Amino acid sequence: MSRLAIAEEVADALAAGGPVVALESTIISHGMPYPDNVAMALEVEAIIRAGGATPATIAVLDGIPRIGLSRDELELLATDPHVTKVSVRDLPYVVSTGRHGATTVAATMRLAALAGIRIFVTGGLGGVHRGAESSMDVSADVTELSVTDVAVISAGVKSILDIGRTLEVLETLGVPVVGYGSGEFPSFYSRISGHRVPMRLDTPAELAALLHTKWELGISGGVAIANPVAAEDEIPAEEMASVIDRALADCAERGIIGKDITPYLLGRIVELTDGASLRTNIALVRGNARLGAALAVAYAALP
Repeated sequence: MSRLAIAEEVADALAAGGPVVALESTIISHGMPYPDNVAMALEVEAIIRAGGATPATIAVLDGIPRIGLSRDELELLATDPHVTKVSVRDLPYVVSTGRHGATTVAATMRLAALAGIRIFVTGGLGGVHRGAESSMDVSADVTELSVTDVAVISAGVKSILDIGRTLEVLETLGVPVVGYGSGEFPSFYSRISGHRVPMRLDTPAELAALLHTKWELGISGGVAIANPVAAEDEIPAEEMASVIDRALADCAERGIIGKDITPYLLGRIVELTDGASLRTNIALVRGNARLGAALAVAYAALP
């Protein structure tokens, strides 16, 4: 795609067939407060480099989809209040009007695929919202996983969502959901959710082999890799349940809807947990980055 601006470091790695890991930017603009968001973004990139891969944070700046960002560009995303939250449906508008946009999981997947990147690290997936049977609020992350050939490493879907229904929809859409080192699907802040994963793998080499086999068989779409937060960093599921219920009630009371729901809820949960949820959020992203680098290295090494 001629509109893509690929950073030199990323372009060189892709041209050499080296390991590259895509990173989203919504977590920077709409997921964490400043300056924690910039510090987290820089640390995650450093973790990926230390793991032998090249990081490629993705966003739209001045209407140009950018694959790989500078420090100044990360600062802009973290501090400019006019940065739009961009899913796939929003990409044509934001690009054609020359705006700034922070990409969600779905939009990051689409742009990563256009650049030729197969491995993507995020914090949590979007999914089916609670009450979706009446609101029809289902994240585009779910449908994007069914059509775009990118593996997404997360700590599960965000625990503010309906995890069971999300897993059912992913099954219907034919998206493999793999637990990394665990037979239970994590719930973002917690290692457990009460839901089993349909498949489990325990090494980056096994994950790489699954990705290679899937796409070699001509089965399009992505793979959701669920990587539980480390035990020492989790907030127990039973403790988070009451916090999430309170945040959801506050959200409903304020009439917040659509794509504004998740940023509000995540911010409210930080308040209700006195910052503990933010610390867990940062910890799980670190863990996902380490796994992402290892998977990208293993996948690039396949014949």
